[in-house]
Amino acid sequence: MKAGGAIELGESKSTSSTPKIGGVNRGASILDFILRIIAFLGTLVSAIVMGTTRERLPFFTQFLQFRAEYDDLPTFTFFVVANSVVCAYLVFSLALSIFHIVRSNAKRSRIILIFFDTAMLALLTAGASAAAAIVYLAHKGNAKANWFAICQQFNSFCERISGSLIGSFVGVVVFILLILLSAAALSRR
Repeated sequence: MKAGGAIELGESKSTSSTPKIGGVNRGASILDFILRIIAFLGTLVSAIVMGTTRERLPFFTQFLQFRAEYDDLPTFTFFVVANSVVCAYLVFSLALSIFHIVRSNAKRSRIILIFFDTAMLALLTAGASAAAAIVYLAHKGNAKANWFAICQQFNSFCERISGSLIGSFVGVVVFILLILLSAAALSRR
C-alpha cells in the first residue's frame, strides 16, 4: 500500500525504463528545429514563386500585349511581404531553437517564441488567405462584380500563383504545430 500511495503523491522512484523530462524536451526541441526549417523553406519558396510570377499575352501584334504580374494586385504584394517577413523571422528563431536543443529546460525563451510564433502565424494566415481569395477569383471570376476569370488566358500565371499558396499554407500548419509543441514542452515542467 505504501508504494501505491507514493505514486499518487508524485513520489515515485525513477527507473531506467521511464523517459526523463529533459530527454523528452530535447526531442521536442529537435522536432521544433526541423519544423522551423520546413516552415522556412515553405515561406521562402512561396515568396520567390509569387514574386517572380508574370506572364505576357500578345494581342493582335507584338506591340500590343496584355500582361499579368503579381504586383498588379496589392494583395499579392502583401502576400510576398508577409511570407518574406515570416521567413526572416524563422531564420532568427532557429538560433533559439538550437539553444533549446542545448538547454532543453529553458522556459522564458520558449514563452517568447510562443508569443512571436503566434504573431507570425497571424501575419502568414492573413497573407495566405487574402491571396487565396484573389486566386479563387482569378480561377472562377465573379459575374456580379464583373470580375472575369483570367485563368483561361493566363494559364502559367494562375498555375504559379496557385502553387505559391501551397508553401504558405504549409507554413501556417507548421506554425500551429510549433505553438502546440512549445506549449506542451512548457506544460511538462
